[in-house]
Amino acid sequence: MPRILAIDYGTKRVGLAVTDPLQIIATRLDTIHSKDVIEYLKKYCATETVETFVVGLPLSLKGEATDASRFANDFSRLLKKHFPDIPIVRYDERYTSKMAFQTMIDAGLKKKDRRRKELVDGVSATIILQNYLESLPK
Repeated sequence: MPRILAIDYGTKRVGLAVTDPLQIIATRLDTIHSKDVIEYLKKYCATETVETFVVGLPLSLKGEATDASRFANDFSRLLKKHFPDIPIVRYDERYTSKMAFQTMIDAGLKKKDRRRKELVDGVSATIILQNYLESLPK
């Protein structure tokens, strides 16, 4: 069964998470520089079958677009250009950074490790993907 890949896009770093082949569990894949994301995904998709990209949609607390929404929208268009056969789902990413930080605390990570932005971005992508999986009809 193909995988679902989630992307927490930022202008500096991009957090990536992926499902297991049965699409049950979301796992942090990597965090990479935003300029390298398309090449990284091309290499990944050359070895793994990806069914869907889930791209985090940055919204305000009121559910409105934010400044970051524009960058995520631009990235989604670029992703579609390079991967025209893979559907892209935009998924609300409100609170994921806070949830990621709390998850790291709950996991017992030291304060020094919790300051690593790349780790927060990867955990955020995992939370986006897990929330998306839970929203799918059973």
